[in-house]
Amino acid sequence: MSFLRLAKILSPLSAVLVAASVVLLVYPGPLLSIEFTGGTLMEFQLPAGKTKDDLLAAMASFRKDNPLEVTTAQTKTETYFTKTETLSNEEHQALIAHLKGTLGEVSELQYTTIGPSVGTTLKWRAMEALLLACIAIIIYLAFAFRKMPRGLNPWSFGIATILAMAHDVLLLLGIFTILSYYTTFQLDTLFISALLSIMGYSVSDTIVIFDRIRDNLFLENRNVHFPELAVRSLRQTLTRTLNTGIGALVMLCSLFFFGAESIRWFILAFIGGTLIGTYSSFFIATPLLVFWQERKRSFSLSPSKG
Repeated sequence: MSFLRLAKILSPLSAVLVAASVVLLVYPGPLLSIEFTGGTLMEFQLPAGKTKDDLLAAMASFRKDNPLEVTTAQTKTETYFTKTETLSNEEHQALIAHLKGTLGEVSELQYTTIGPSVGTTLKWRAMEALLLACIAIIIYLAFAFRKMPRGLNPWSFGIATILAMAHDVLLLLGIFTILSYYTTFQLDTLFISALLSIMGYSVSDTIVIFDRIRDNLFLENRNVHFPELAVRSLRQTLTRTLNTGIGALVMLCSLFFFGAESIRWFILAFIGGTLIGTYSSFFIATPLLVFWQERKRSFSLSPSKG
């Protein structure tokens, strides 16, 4: 089965998954870290026999008139992360004393607080970074494919690349939105950095294939149909693309299993982005380009009316 025939099966599946990811981003949406929402993040280790429910009950009883709104997540090391509204230093100290009096010898392993105004600023800056990266990529693509043979539209190469990149980013966001409700993951600035890097990797991977298509357009006979030329280009770049992806995955998996806990989600995002980016270069970007060119060719060959 050729790449394009396989793409006809996989592309609808990808479209469904991207649509599902968009729905998940709208509702319920990913859990954001306190970097974006503001608040106080604490990590506790409880005495033997105490559970998450005990911790929630103790924190709920901290203030009778204005109870704390608390979310928790359990880690693999039997510690608990709690996220609350922004607490002052006095309220924080009083809460620790209350927990020790209620639950026993509670150990606080981590304490971070960020004001809501700072969180809002960081959220907008993250959006600006993603938008500026998209604009820069579009400008680069317009320059890279400005001269095309056979009267091909250079914008078709750029649009196919951007759509494949959007597919990768949205699919990864959908996956991590689900993870945020079942694990300790929360969308933070480190994950945004991973997204920016994945966008660059996805575009780079696609451009390698498109460069080969462009070279073959100059070299091959004009009678060779574009789909046949595109499949030939995919086969010529297959080894290079797989070697690059596998080499990156070996390094990333080593970092995931042996690296620091603090960057584990960052590395997992890279692993997912590498797999999805390699897949989309073959089965999203190139089929989109072929569809565009064949649709344009069919339109130009159709008899005019009137």
